[in-house]
Amino acid sequence: MKECLSMLGTALVVTLSVATSHTANSRNAALQYEDTAYTRVITQRAAKIVAGLGLADSSVVLRSRDIIAGQYRDLNTIYTERDARIKEVKDRPGVDKQAIDSVKKIAGEDADREIARLHGQFLARLSRELSPSQVEGVKDGMTYNVLHVTYRAYQEMLPDLTEEQKTRILADLTEAREHAMDAESSEKKHAWFGKYKGRINNYLSAAGIDMKRK
Repeated sequence: MKECLSMLGTALVVTLSVATSHTANSRNAALQYEDTAYTRVITQRAAKIVAGLGLADSSVVLRSRDIIAGQYRDLNTIYTERDARIKEVKDRPGVDKQAIDSVKKIAGEDADREIARLHGQFLARLSRELSPSQVEGVKDGMTYNVLHVTYRAYQEMLPDLTEEQKTRILADLTEAREHAMDAESSEKKHAWFGKYKGRINNYLSAAGIDMKRK
């Protein structure tokens, strides 16, 4: 009887071990698939941006592509870790809103510092491969060329803008692009430009231009 129970116990251990191993392997395979798919997406996105620069040197093309794809991956890591910190607190039983808001603030500030550091490193790496105008092209590619589309729209809508006003509008949109290129989604990239368009409209309204009628 004891031998039978012992054999049964051994069988159960083996069965559970195999099942656990299978589950772990399946999970790892799924993670590897997701990472491969994500790598493919960001590599293709980066390649499209680089293609718009018209580079002649294929080695520069590949290095630039990999730098941009690496930036997308590093940004994603920062945002994923931020969200995980917030979720960990949200999932605690009985946690109150104040605690959640506090973690959101701290995690957000930590992420912003990491992104600011990453931003400078990314531009430094790009600058070793590309000219200043080509780096500008990468920034435009990462932000869907919204800077130039919006700047052109202001000039068409307000043909009497002074040179000083044009300079101010371009400076604000350029600053918006610096933030937008690090944003975590298309929606948030556009939100940065929306924020700066609000500043521009306030500036123009203060100069006597009725933006509500435009």
